[in-house]
Amino acid sequence: MLFIACVILCSCLGSILVHAAPVDTPGPVPLIPNGPSIAAGLTTLASVNDRFRKLLTDGSGALLTGDTLRQLTVFDFNNQAVSAGAKGGSILLSTVDNFPILAGLGISAAVSLVEPCGLNIPHTHPRADEFFTVVSGIMYTGLVQENGFNTAIETELGQYQGTVFPKGSIHYQQNPTCSPAVFVAALNSEDPGRSDIVTNYWMLPSDVVNAGLGGPDTIGGGNIDAWRAHLPVNLAEGVDSCLRSCKLA
Repeated sequence: MLFIACVILCSCLGSILVHAAPVDTPGPVPLIPNGPSIAAGLTTLASVNDRFRKLLTDGSGALLTGDTLRQLTVFDFNNQAVSAGAKGGSILLSTVDNFPILAGLGISAAVSLVEPCGLNIPHTHPRADEFFTVVSGIMYTGLVQENGFNTAIETELGQYQGTVFPKGSIHYQQNPTCSPAVFVAALNSEDPGRSDIVTNYWMLPSDVVNAGLGGPDTIGGGNIDAWRAHLPVNLAEGVDSCLRSCKLA
């Protein structure tokens, strides 16, 4: 009888839960437009408590409330925006500039929505190691370490699988499928920085670029400026084989 009663009770509760009104989802939190100036005022303070008091309390020392407190304590990765020229998706990185509460904590994070065949172009983070985790979909990754370890490390990651990219290493991520993917990256600096390898290399003088590439025959001083205009930003469309297989070429 007790077992039957439990079954009936659970059944009723399940029915109640199924028909209950959904919980309201909080609205999006806007990015902080004056984040850099706020962060600058926090970096001079000695402790985390001191920084939190200045950031999260009013003049009387009372904790801020409502939307004002929420904007300072919640970073909304729903504020994704595609960079001009990016065709492979979007990426949003929380740093001390747009989320001042990170000041002095030594952490930051990114969320990226990667379109089919999307490629996060080869880049480095000059001030942070990265732990990279796939949330949905499949991602290929590649890593080249510093001189002396001259072997590329390539991985294939599925949902909830991760890998690491050491500080300063050249790395990339690609969605090799015809379905969207999402990844999260955690970095051990509130100001990790990013340097896109090809884009920044081509900013060097033409003769330096030529010499560094070993004197290429098809790219010379006369057409380097034309090449610069076509360099990708952040999330680019992926390799031709993926584009062809997904009928995106």
